Amino acid sequence: MAMTGERTREIVAQGEVRIEVIAEGSGALLVLLPSSSRDSEDFDDVAAEFARAGLRVLRPQPRGTGLSAGPLGGLTLHDYARDVAAVIEHQRAGPAVVLGHAFGQWVARTLAADRPDLVRGVVLAAAAAQSTRPELREALAKCVDASLPEAERRAALRFAFFAPGHEPPPEWLSGWYPAASSSQRAASAATPREEWWTAGSAPVLDLQGAQDPWRPRETADDFRRGLGPDRVTVVVIEDCSHAMFPEQPEAMVRAVLDWVRGL
Repeated sequence: MAMTGERTREIVAQGEVRIEVIAEGSGALLVLLPSSSRDSEDFDDVAAEFARAGLRVLRPQPRGTGLSAGPLGGLTLHDYARDVAAVIEHQRAGPAVVLGHAFGQWVARTLAADRPDLVRGVVLAAAAAQSTRPELREALAKCVDASLPEAERRAALRFAFFAPGHEPPPEWLSGWYPAASSSQRAASAATPREEWWTAGSAPVLDLQGAQDPWRPRETADDFRRGLGPDRVTVVVIEDCSHAMFPEQPEAMVRAVLDWVRGL
């Protein structure tokens, strides 16, 4: 496999599953996992920044997105974690820091619990609280549904993903994968929380948006209290909601790099 700074794409095959991986940079491994129903193209800009900072950045496309393919029915979070494990093992350069955005951090935590040998740290980017408002789930469903009027979807994006004053970029009206969305929801419901919630014993960076409705401010210290202050570092990014990467890319990259360098 290429280990240069050039951005490349390859397919990692495991049985009937084929995972497309976007890779760039050289150095210690950083794996980026996207949010629910979306692909890892959302990370284009921040992936380039991480690579410039001296990291080997891998972006596995979840099943049902990009060129990734495999069964979508009857899955659990452990299946999604196995896909990521195959990508890390294929590099023969682990263990990796695994950053998951929103739904992606559920997969990251499952991987850390299942394969601690492959994970040296987990970044929870925009992790939701244990319980969330039903209207947020309803807004997410509207974001995914391309049959709805654009104005309605933009309103849902503003509500669920973007801080006041931040307009959703045009690419956030596309890049949604309904079949992957259904599979991910079912996999989440089929996986007992106790099997993945603690992220094994890996160090954790809890990266929060100060205006994220999925993470009310009264829950800001929940993971640190639950997993222990020695394991969890909390960083709150101002003027930032659930989308995080298009909203505050420089602050997010800086926070992750500072934490990674301290591992």
